[in-house]
Amino acid sequence: MDATQLMDASRWSGEIGVVASAAIAWATAVLPRLIGALLLLIVGWWIAGRARKAVARLLDSQTRIDATLRTVISSLVRYSILVFVLVAVLGQLGIQTTSILAALGAVGLAVGLALQGTLSNIAAGMMLLWLRPFRVGDYIDTGSVAGTVIEVGLFASELHSWDGIYQFVPNSELWNKRIINYSRLGTRLVDLKFGVAYEDDIARGLEVLLKLAGEDERTLKEPEPGVFVDELGDSAVVLRLRVWAATDDYWALRRALTERGKAALEAAGLSIPFPQRDLHIKDAPDGTIERAVA
Repeated sequence: MDATQLMDASRWSGEIGVVASAAIAWATAVLPRLIGALLLLIVGWWIAGRARKAVARLLDSQTRIDATLRTVISSLVRYSILVFVLVAVLGQLGIQTTSILAALGAVGLAVGLALQGTLSNIAAGMMLLWLRPFRVGDYIDTGSVAGTVIEVGLFASELHSWDGIYQFVPNSELWNKRIINYSRLGTRLVDLKFGVAYEDDIARGLEVLLKLAGEDERTLKEPEPGVFVDELGDSAVVLRLRVWAATDDYWALRRALTERGKAALEAAGLSIPFPQRDLHIKDAPDGTIERAVA
C-alpha cells in the first residue's frame, strides 16, 4: 500500500468516526425524548379511553342527565384529554408549542374552510343538543327521514326506522328540516271515522261509539271523548270519534277502537255501506235506450 492509499484510508476512517460520534451524540440527546414522547402518547391514549368509559358509566347512573347528552359529553372528555396529550408530546420532543398552536390555528382555519359541511354538522349537532327538539328514544319524522332516535353525536345521529332499518343521518339534515316529534308530548288524539247508511239511526250510532270509547281503560277521561256527525258523504253518513290516550297507548287503542267500532255498530243494527251507484234504464221516444247513473 503506497502513501496515497494510506492517506485515503486514514481520511475515510476519520470521517466515519466523526459520523459515528455525531450519531451517538444525536441518539443520546434525542432518543430518550422520542421514547418518552411515545410512552406519553400511549399512556395518554389509554387514559383518554378509560376516562371516556368512566364518564359514560357515571352519566348512565345519573337519571337527571338526559340520555341524549351522555355520549357527547363522554366523547368531549376523551378528545379534550387527547389534545392535552398531543401538546405534551410536542413539548417532550422539544418543539415550541406556542408556535405549533399558532400554526395549527392557521391550518385549522384552512381545513375549516375546506370542510364547511362537516363544521355545519357540528354546529347543527350543538344546536340540537342545546335546544333538544328530540331526545334519545323519541320517534321523529323530518319528511325525508323517520325513525326512533338512538344516538345524537357531534357529527351525525343514529335513527332506527319502524321496519328495522339503520339510518346514519348528518346533523345538518335534521337541523334544517321541519321536525315532527311523535313522542315528545304525553298524550295524543285518536281520530277515527265510521260510515253508516243514511237510513240508519244516527243517534244510536253516536251512542254506541261513545260507549265503546268509555269502556276502554286506555281512553283518558280528560279531555272527554267526543263523537259527532262529521260529513254527509256520497254513500254514507260519516261519524267521527275522537278520544285522547297516552302516547304509548296510541297505536294499540287506535287499532282496537277501529276493530271494535265496526263490530259494535253492526251489533247495534247499523250497516257500514260501501260506495255504490244506481243505474236507471228507460226507453227514449225514438226507441233507443237511455242510461242514467245516479
